[in-house]
Amino acid sequence: MSQPLSDQTIALVKATVPALEAHGLDIVHEMYSRMFQNPEIRDLFNQSHHGDAGSQPRALTGAILAYASNIENLGALAPAVERIAQKHVGLQILPEHYPYVGEALLGAIKAVLGDAATEEILEAWGEAYWFLANILIAREDRIYTEQKETTGGWNGWRDFRVDKVIRESSVISSFVLRPVDGEPVMDHKPGQYLTFWFEIPGHPPVKRNYSISSAPNGEAYRISVKRETHGLASGWLHDEAKAGTILKVAAPAGEYFLAEHTERPVVLLSGGVGLTPMVAMLEALVNVDADVPVHYIHGTHNCDTHAMRNHVRDLATKGRAVQVTDFHQTPLGDEVKGLDYDEAGIITDEWLVANTPVAEADYYICGPRPFLRHAVSTLSLAGVPSDRIHYEFFGPADELLAA
Repeated sequence: MSQPLSDQTIALVKATVPALEAHGLDIVHEMYSRMFQNPEIRDLFNQSHHGDAGSQPRALTGAILAYASNIENLGALAPAVERIAQKHVGLQILPEHYPYVGEALLGAIKAVLGDAATEEILEAWGEAYWFLANILIAREDRIYTEQKETTGGWNGWRDFRVDKVIRESSVISSFVLRPVDGEPVMDHKPGQYLTFWFEIPGHPPVKRNYSISSAPNGEAYRISVKRETHGLASGWLHDEAKAGTILKVAAPAGEYFLAEHTERPVVLLSGGVGLTPMVAMLEALVNVDADVPVHYIHGTHNCDTHAMRNHVRDLATKGRAVQVTDFHQTPLGDEVKGLDYDEAGIITDEWLVANTPVAEADYYICGPRPFLRHAVSTLSLAGVPSDRIHYEFFGPADELLAA
């Protein structure tokens, strides 16, 4: 267990906030440059998120600044810490990886800040880093233990065979995965993801997270993947993965999931490929015959890009009170309202507030960041408490050791 931070350390770390605001991104780039000299550490990271224009350096800069700013009130960072721990477990990050990151962080602070990074400052940041690292290591150890001890669970990378590939739309395909060893698989929490280790010719090992798009069944998982422009892993899956392909997979992880028991209405709100965890949640609610109203609301461009529409409609006929509303932003010329889609255009603030039970529902939201920000803002302004608004980010999380 981490020892409490000393008052001197708290004061010194907080004193570096102005320097981090001015030079944080430079520190992060220098930190990554140092870490990536070690191939074992480099291969833990999603390289597509790095570089001068990458999203991860900016996210990490913000995370370090948030940590320094809240060093005396770490309770405010608890949700972020859980998100980091879950991500680390998916990536199979272990205690022995942490010293490399700490060394790179302190070296980067010294290199960028120069004489301003006194020995006192470096010692304070070293103490602060290991305080957080030990919290993460302890939480990750508990998650690894839970995974190993759960029926069908495992640690490390397990071989799965692609059982079948289903073309869901012009840009999304589903891959049904079964374990090569023929043993059961652990029940995931609807909304969680799997982490994959891809070995793509001509590239270092590639790790990616994909949400599970099926309810738990003890036998198999399904992921539904959008082909991203210039997406190395998604392009390989779409072009190369077929029935019989073997993939290395880590156990389900993630802090975003459907509550196990709910007595309130549930609204599943998604945009684009953000439907993947929503379909898993909808399947789970139908499978347990949930006795609450369920609103499934999805927005996409048109019929060509609308994945799993028939499957969702079939599920709706089996649920007690499932209502589906599909928005097509730009319907194709031959699409018929009421048959191919329900509403034209985007999901507006007015429609969402008027057509969902804002006074009592739990909202689960997933989609691109602009969609997500807008939906969360709309619901918050409508008076929905923050503990009833659950959302999943696309892209890198704000974390201190990130993929």
